[in-house]
Order: sequence, then C-alpha cells, then structure tokens
Amino acid sequence: MSLTTDELQREVTALYRMLADIYGPDRVIFKAGKLGALSDVRSPDVSRRLVALQKLIYDDPTLDEAPHPSHYGQVLQEMREALADILARRSLEDQIEQKVQERMAQKQEEYVADLRAQVLREYSAETPETRRKMERLEELEKRQLRTSVLEILRPKSLDELVGQRAAVESLLAKMASPYPQHILLYGPPGVGKTTAARLALEAARGKPHSPFGPDAPFVEVDGTTLRWDPREITNPLLGSVHDPIYQGARHELAEGGIPEPKLGLVTEATGGVLFIDEIGEMDPLLQTKLLKVLEDKRVTFESSYFDPEDPRVPAYIRHLFQRGAPADFVLIGATTRHPSEISSALRSRCAEIFFDPLTPDDLRRIVKQGAAKLQVDIEDGAVEAIALRALDARKALNLLADAYALALFASGYGRPPVVRMEHVTRALAASRLEREVRPLALPHPQVGRAIGLAVQGYWGAALEIEAHAFPAREAGKGRLRFNETAGTMARDSVFVAGTVLRRLTGKDLSDYDIHVNVVGGGNIDGPSAGAAILAALYSAIEGRPLRQDTAVTGEISLSGRIQEVGGIPEKLYGARRTGVSRVLLPKDNQDDVPGDPSPLEVIPVGRAEELLDHLVAGGDTHGL
Repeated sequence: MSLTTDELQREVTALYRMLADIYGPDRVIFKAGKLGALSDVRSPDVSRRLVALQKLIYDDPTLDEAPHPSHYGQVLQEMREALADILARRSLEDQIEQKVQERMAQKQEEYVADLRAQVLREYSAETPETRRKMERLEELEKRQLRTSVLEILRPKSLDELVGQRAAVESLLAKMASPYPQHILLYGPPGVGKTTAARLALEAARGKPHSPFGPDAPFVEVDGTTLRWDPREITNPLLGSVHDPIYQGARHELAEGGIPEPKLGLVTEATGGVLFIDEIGEMDPLLQTKLLKVLEDKRVTFESSYFDPEDPRVPAYIRHLFQRGAPADFVLIGATTRHPSEISSALRSRCAEIFFDPLTPDDLRRIVKQGAAKLQVDIEDGAVEAIALRALDARKALNLLADAYALALFASGYGRPPVVRMEHVTRALAASRLEREVRPLALPHPQVGRAIGLAVQGYWGAALEIEAHAFPAREAGKGRLRFNETAGTMARDSVFVAGTVLRRLTGKDLSDYDIHVNVVGGGNIDGPSAGAAILAALYSAIEGRPLRQDTAVTGEISLSGRIQEVGGIPEKLYGARRTGVSRVLLPKDNQDDVPGDPSPLEVIPVGRAEELLDHLVAGGDTHGL
C-alpha cells in the first residue's frame, strides 16, 4: 500500500503522540538519545522520522535503513500492532502494581495490629493497690454463711406445694408435653408460682417426650426491673449492641471500630425456660419486642458501625449481625394482676393457669411442714395463730422462722426447741402484723345483721352489713343514714332494696329512721352487696333475725330478681376464711363454683323471696 507524503506524515505524527502518551514526552526524548535516534526524531525528512519511530517502538538501535515507500503501509500496521501490545502490557502491569500496593498496605496494617495486640498482652495494669484489692476479694470469697432458713423451708418437689394441686397438674402437663406452651400464671403473691415453675421444669426434664434436656436452663428475672431503653444502649432482656464510640466494646474491638453485640436473657434461656415474675409490670413497648422474639425465635442486632466487608470482624460478631442470636425458649410469666390488666396480645400467645389463694387449712399444713423441715415441734395454738395472721405461704413461713429463732434463743441454743404460742405472739408483736382473718360467723341468729361477700384482688372478703330501723316521729318523714365510704354503688343498692322491700312487705322506708352501716368502712365497687343489704333491711324493719352462719352475694333488681355477679371463686374463698358454713349466690352463677366447694354449702337462689326463706331464722317468710 503506497501512501502520499502528507498521509505518511500524519500517521507518523499520530504514532509519536501515542508513544508520548504511553511513556511521556521526556521519556521518549531520553530513549531516542539512548538509541541514537534523536536527530532522526527531529529530522524534516518523514522517512527518517519513520526510522526513528521503529527504533523507539522495537527498542532496536540497529534499524537504520528507511523502508521502501511501497512498504510504508505494512510497516505502519506492524508498528500499530506493536504499540497495542505495549498498551495492553502496560495496563496489565498497572493493575498488578495496584494489587501489590493494596496487599502490601493490608499486610502492613495486620502487622501493626499484631504488634499492638502483643504490646497490650505484655502490658500489665497491676499495681500494689490492685493486688491488695484482689487479696481482699479472695478473702471475702472464703467467708460463707450457712443456708438461710427460707432456703430450707422452700418446697423441694411439686408434692410439697400445698393448695395448688390443679394448677400444678396443669402446669406440668403443659411443660412435659412434646410441644410445650408459653404460660401465664395468675394468683396472689406468696402462693408458689415461682417455685412451681422451677420445679415443673425439673420434673419435665425427666419425661421421655419432653424437649427439655438435662441442662435446660431456668432463667429468672423480675419484670419490675425491666425497662425499655429507646436509645438501645442497654437491654438485659433482649440484648444490645455496644458501639465502639458511645458504649465502648472490648478494648481490642473498640480500637478497630468494631461494634460488639451483648446477648440478652432470651438467648441465655434458649432450650429452657425464661421466667418473668410480675410480667404485668413490664413496659408495653418491651412486651411488644418480646412478642416479636417469641414468634421469630431469634434476636436481631443492628449497628451503623458494622461493616460486613471488614476482614477484622470476628466470626461470632459477623454471625450475630447477619443471622441474629437464637431465642428458642418457653416463656412463663407470673403476675398478681387480674387477667383484664394484661396485654391481650400476650395472653393470646400463652396458656393461662390460675393459682388459688391459700385457705387457713393450707396454711396450717404449710406451717407444720416447715416445722418438720426445721426438726422442731410446734404447738397447735401456735400453728393456728400463724394461719390466722398470714394470707400466703411466704408470710406464714417468715413468721415460723421468727418464732423458731425466738424459741432457739430462749432455749440457750441447746436441744431442738418447741415453738410455743408465746414465741409466735412475740414474733407477731415484733412484726406488727394485723390479724388477716376475722371470723364473722356467729352461733345465734341476729336482727339487722347480714354477711355479704366482696372481692379484693385474688382474695375474697366478707362484709358485715348491719341495719337498724326505728319508727319515724312523723309518718313519711323518716331519715336514711348510710356510711358514704362504702361507695355510691352500695348506696344505690340501699334504695333498690327499699323498693323491693316495699313491694314484698308493703312498708315504706320513709316511715322509718334507718341507719345502714358497712362495718369497717369497706368500699364496695359493685352492686353485689344488694342482696345482703336487702336482707339486713328486711330483718331490721320486720324484726326477724337472720342466720349468722350464712353469707350472701348477688345484685338485687327492682323486680326482686337476684342478678348474676362476678368473682365467685374469690368470694367463696373469703367465705371459708370467715367461718361461715353456707353461701347464697345467684342461680346464674352456679356454674362458676370451682370444683368441690366443701366445707361450704352453696345454695343458688333466683329471687328475693328465696333468699329470705334461706336466710331468715326459721325460714318462714311465705307471708311476703
């Protein structure tokens, strides 16, 4: 291929520019001088410039003869291909050089990090002061008191739990199942909810189909101590992330700017039970977070400082950020609150078990069982005194422990003492514990006195309602007095009872000066005392004595119907503690009576006439 002089000139100039781009103008001039081609590079003769270009491209000083014009095209094509090879090789060399520099920088950082870690390991912060503190700590570790008395008295098996047979069986059935459920335990304090949960896990470990292994953990925490931290700085329940700047992870991690997740109780409880006492006191937002963990069975962690590409991040931290931590456990929550006060979302995910209040008979058994563990005798009167002062097992055992200590002191710490009534009396005086049980049942009928039933938390209570009626000085201008502390509901019940009484007897309350009193000033927050108020008013006006071995509950309607009320199990418990032998309740509530109500006789009534027939001494009220 033949080229004109102008075309050859443009081609050669273009190739010189490419060469200058590759090596740089100064490098091209230096290389031309070294190859003896500098004069040809600057020659006005394009053929000599072509010869100089060949020397520079092929790095060959022996090339001195100009090619024939007919070969210019071929020579230029070969030089273009040679320049392309040089460019490709130069690009590859640059890439390799960059990789080498990166690898050298990485190796240098690792070397510096190793040196820093070695220096930290070799550095010791020990001082004479820290060594003295360590010696003091080791000395304290050697000091140990004997096991506390309450530790000795605590039940060691499910058989020792008194008064909770149905609840314990239900709890164990749900725990020992191949598919254990989350559980909520309701009941008053001190009746064994925590102990039952712990012992149920121990029993479930030995069952053939139980998913709990022999080392299944029982992690216990008080819900009143768990609070939601919106900054996510700390969360002992779910876990948190210690960022290197704000909270400071471990020193070696903080140095590298690596965040460190801290595992929570939900992960610690994996494979076992997480027991949250007073779960109803937890922050609602924290409860919501806990529900999410129950569904996912994992806890996730987040931090803006976590770099998944950072090779310095330890494997366990990378795992926690990318996959989360396991949280597969059975939740058991205990509360003294009413179910209506617990989150409906939490209740929907849990089975519910109710622990009953302890009766005086239960407390007597618990005190005797405790005395046997202490290897002492206790007088029957002392047992009875404790049972009448305590509402729960914890208080009963505390009183027993106090009385035991006093008996031991009085004996001069000699032979095992006998816990007598005098020791219990002194323990009661020291604790200033008021009498919890006040028997209201009387052996003989009385006029104007009725025993009503009310609900106080999980404990029922009996109310002493009395009424007195005197003929008014002037017909139709009688006065009604009622203690206002009983509440507006109870006052309304008085007026309803007056209407029913007029319908039954034809007598108008306005013809009498009447005083109705709820002894003790107890507040009645519902209409369930209506039936008892009606009975007391009827007795006072008619002069008919009422049986004092019978308690009554029920709302009274204007037509005389005994209406359904709530809290029947609690009210029956209160009736047992106050010594009555019979309870009158609405017919609509007879299905609410739990199990065997003995020793109580439970009598359902539907109307005021039936109520008075059962309550008035002699039962002769058919003339109404």
